[in-house]
Amino acid sequence: MSSFHVDDFIAGWIGGASSVIVGHPLDTVKTRLQAGKGYRNTLHCILTIYQKESIYGFFKGLSFPLASITLYNSMVFGFFSNAQRLLSQLRHGDARRPCGMLDLALASMMTGLVSVGVGGPVDLVKIRLQMQSQPLLAGDVSVRGVELQGTRLYRGPLHCIGSILQTEGVLGLYRGAGAMILRDVPGYTLYFIPYILLCDWLTPEGSTSPHPCFIWLAGGLAGSVSWVTATPTDVIKSRLQADVLHQRKYEGILHCINHSYKTEGLHVFFRGATVNAIRGFPMSATMFLGYELSLKFIRGL
Repeated sequence: MSSFHVDDFIAGWIGGASSVIVGHPLDTVKTRLQAGKGYRNTLHCILTIYQKESIYGFFKGLSFPLASITLYNSMVFGFFSNAQRLLSQLRHGDARRPCGMLDLALASMMTGLVSVGVGGPVDLVKIRLQMQSQPLLAGDVSVRGVELQGTRLYRGPLHCIGSILQTEGVLGLYRGAGAMILRDVPGYTLYFIPYILLCDWLTPEGSTSPHPCFIWLAGGLAGSVSWVTATPTDVIKSRLQADVLHQRKYEGILHCINHSYKTEGLHVFFRGATVNAIRGFPMSATMFLGYELSLKFIRGL
């Protein structure tokens, strides 16, 4: 029997779609806090967006992540599940054998590394669209984020991709990819392993899986842990990706870290941690619940 299963990718796509809708408003707040200027705290950021841009400001750039992050989550969950089976097959000759902690960590890190191939461009375009009409940090002066003479630089996701390819080339789509690897390799380890451990702990004796409520709880807690611990590298990634060509000030990861620390202090690396904790719970809870229920339904057909 083949250890490769397509149903994990389908279930990941369904879970991803539901998590994007739940998490996008707070994702916009997180991006503005990390790469923008003029917000005192999370609440002030939320109120400012609402007052200046109405409720629609929180859903700016939603169409692209809804189409792309669903594909990204499909790849992440499909790859992680199939990597576990592959490792079990290679090490024990049985793809159905549950992975030990070392194999789970290895599968998680492999997933984090591979995910950047799709996630890098997706995150870049999402952040560029979210930062439109938003003052960005540029030296000591605030400049209009991605506006030129009052006109939006990007009309939409496809135009954004085309503009980046035209001005920065293919490598431009992977700006911040190094910081994303630093975020996602340990980040997915702290995402999948706590979820699996919590699910094992919450599964009643004689049952093969926990109650959906416990799946939701385990997924939410795992998401909060993963996102909070990933905040410092997420800040660097967001700043590098929001750094547009015509107003570029960061030469790379180390320069961004050094410049951010010198100008704003150590606390800058934890900017958006509160939003990440709050947003990480419902997003991940919805993602894991959608994935597990979809997988159960597909395999029951």
